Amino acid sequence: MSVSTVGSQSALLIQQLMGMRQQFDDLQRQLSTGQKSDTYAGLGTDRGVTVSLNAQLAAIGAFGDTINNVTTRINVMNTALGSMSDLESAVKSAMAGAGNTGDGSGATIAQQTAQSSLDQMLSLLNTQSGDRYLFSGRATDQPAVDTLDHILNGNGAQAGLKQLIAERNQADLGADGLGRLVISAPTASSVSVAEDAVSPFGLKLASVNSSLSNATVSGPSGSPAALSVDFSGGNPSDGDSITLSFNLPDGTGENLTLTATTNSPPGANQFTIGATPAATAANFQAALTTGIGQLAATSLTAASAVAASNDFFNADANNPPQRVAGPPFDTATAMTAGSAANTVIWYTGEAGSDPARSTATASVDQSLVVSYGARANEDGIRSLVQNMATLAAVDISPSDPNASGLSGALDQRLTANLAASSGVKGIETDLANAQTAMNNAQARQQQSSVTLNNYLQQIAGVSNEEVGTKLLELQTRMQASMQTTAILFQTSLVNYLK
Repeated sequence: MSVSTVGSQSALLIQQLMGMRQQFDDLQRQLSTGQKSDTYAGLGTDRGVTVSLNAQLAAIGAFGDTINNVTTRINVMNTALGSMSDLESAVKSAMAGAGNTGDGSGATIAQQTAQSSLDQMLSLLNTQSGDRYLFSGRATDQPAVDTLDHILNGNGAQAGLKQLIAERNQADLGADGLGRLVISAPTASSVSVAEDAVSPFGLKLASVNSSLSNATVSGPSGSPAALSVDFSGGNPSDGDSITLSFNLPDGTGENLTLTATTNSPPGANQFTIGATPAATAANFQAALTTGIGQLAATSLTAASAVAASNDFFNADANNPPQRVAGPPFDTATAMTAGSAANTVIWYTGEAGSDPARSTATASVDQSLVVSYGARANEDGIRSLVQNMATLAAVDISPSDPNASGLSGALDQRLTANLAASSGVKGIETDLANAQTAMNNAQARQQQSSVTLNNYLQQIAGVSNEEVGTKLLELQTRMQASMQTTAILFQTSLVNYLK
């Protein structure tokens, strides 16, 4: 007698139990993960949409990471730029209230402030975020600027700013300190003022305006330029004056006005009317020599320092600094290109011709790229560094009778240069625009992420309540099936015959 039917039914029940066990395990997985399937294949026809949604969410996550990194860098840059603005204000205040009280080394209070501020400024320009130098353009692995000591004092065979200023000062003042002008008396009753050579150095005769009665004034004309004042027609009257206008190396202009007087000795910028035209001419020549000497020791010296500073700080790895062709420097007539071998290159970062902001870019959305790079040699920053360095580098001795005039002339020029520069405000504005763009992009992405996650949840997610109900239902079925299976397994031939 066969009992194969009982065996077949038992096998079927066991197979059903195994299937229910697999369903039970899958439902438990769904309950713990909240996902319908742990493979795309398990989602059926929705698998393509799910792949696309996950890709979009991954892209949003990557953009978010980029935004966070760039935001950190910009925040560090803004902190540095804010400190630079504070240093600028400190130097301006020092120049406005500086006297001639020094520390015995020739530095005024303003110069001490400038040197201290410059040291801090250079440190800020070498700011890093992680291992990235923020003001070096594309050269993010190297510092943006050289050290304070090298920039001011040089480095071995490389000349620093102080040496370039000293060489230019010699070239502009000349051996006699008269601004490369030759003051002579062609005749007993005339005085001539002439530039000593055709060169970029010294005081340049621009024009003359005279109210001297009986005197003949001609020029400036010729190359090199010259003018003359001839008193052979008679003495001027008390109060008559003559004004000589000069162009200076930094592009500024200065006037020297001399007034005829009957007083003897005359006051400042006056000349005594003599008993004869020849005596008047001699007095005029003496006053002119003194006036030009003071102008050279003050305004020309300040302008010379600014011109040398322009040549020094406008240089980079691609543009060699311009230096006075010499020695000798006091008779020089031309400039010559320096090199990295003989002159310190203050900016050591990447020196491209494209906008500084484009040296660092980041994709923060599908169609949005923000630019946030910076170079320490861009105009706003360079102007701050240059003017601080110039003030710190010019030697102003408290014992010099022209110290007050030189300090005033230098402060006037540097204050005007700082006022004309946008400073770091333009950079801060650009970075603020980049931050605004990123914040807007991040807000859009957060909204998109919520929408995509909701959609993805509808496709690939499960309801915990629904899964729980299925688990209870399946558990009940499994218990019933297991009881039935157990009864079948207890069946014997004796029981079956019964």
